[in-house]
Amino acid sequence: MARVWVYAELRPDGIDPSALELLTKARSLADQVAAVALGPRAADAAAILGEYGARTVFVGDDSVYAEYPAEPAAYVLAELVRRYAPELVLFGSSYDARDIAGRLQGVLGTALVANVDDIAGLDRVRLTAALRLWPGRPGNLRGGIGGPKTVDVTLSGPTPRLVLARPRAFDAEPSGGEADVVTVDVPIPPERRRARRLERHEERTEGPRLEEARTVVAGGRGLEDPANFALLDQLANAIGAAAVGATRPVVDAGWAPFSRQIGQTGKTVKPGVYIAVGISGAPQHVVGVTGAGLVIAINKDRDAPIFQLADLGIVGDALTLLPALVEKISAEQRA
Repeated sequence: MARVWVYAELRPDGIDPSALELLTKARSLADQVAAVALGPRAADAAAILGEYGARTVFVGDDSVYAEYPAEPAAYVLAELVRRYAPELVLFGSSYDARDIAGRLQGVLGTALVANVDDIAGLDRVRLTAALRLWPGRPGNLRGGIGGPKTVDVTLSGPTPRLVLARPRAFDAEPSGGEADVVTVDVPIPPERRRARRLERHEERTEGPRLEEARTVVAGGRGLEDPANFALLDQLANAIGAAAVGATRPVVDAGWAPFSRQIGQTGKTVKPGVYIAVGISGAPQHVVGVTGAGLVIAINKDRDAPIFQLADLGIVGDALTLLPALVEKISAEQRA
């Protein structure tokens, strides 16, 4: 019987939504689905994980997982994998999850693939990547030609294969089940308690989380000045339940915090509506929004690549259009 595990990341406010999405997908891949929850109050998460498809939940309530990032969790996961031999282990794409998965792959020597959009089987995945074409030796070309490319990947080698899925790649749907709880009894040696987390700082933001918002308004260098990002906040407030994002160049320039970065090296979003303001449409940014339902682009450069992705393109000066758009939306809501 196929065995698929999901690493259920625990945030200070509860289970990361990626765990419930991955459990929903895991149910279609295997008849034996388990979740691994490590950290304070892990036992409290077992009922919810069971409701979404985990038949077994491995629980480690030790505070060591919160105090010492990645190393203890990777060590325990490696021991559990050796003991129970799952074929596939699924992770979300948070920074902690990536850290743990990378360390686990280094210990086990198995295949790992990230930024996955779909899982077709225990050894087949699909992902979208920003690929470029560059010459190698004569007759050998590597990469893809222009823009994001969707590729099918076959995983080989020893199991378990490790897969990191993009946020909201799958819809979370409860199945109404219950899980057997197995207490993790793996002792963690001192050499796996090296880097210690002394302080946690979470940036407080208003409105929905960027990854979970139904509408995302994002800005690029076309806004010309960091002060003009206030126009995006005004538009998001006028729309309601909208989040504000940014491209990597403006984050690197200090115009917006890293928590707002969308793209290959930032966050992946899958809103119903994505509004790109002053964004050229570089492949590294576009891969973070390929799952959006409706894409609206505002750019004064009619040849900007973002218009190739857009369902609705507006050629014009965003600094003139945004105030008018905010006023129009506000007036409609007042009527």
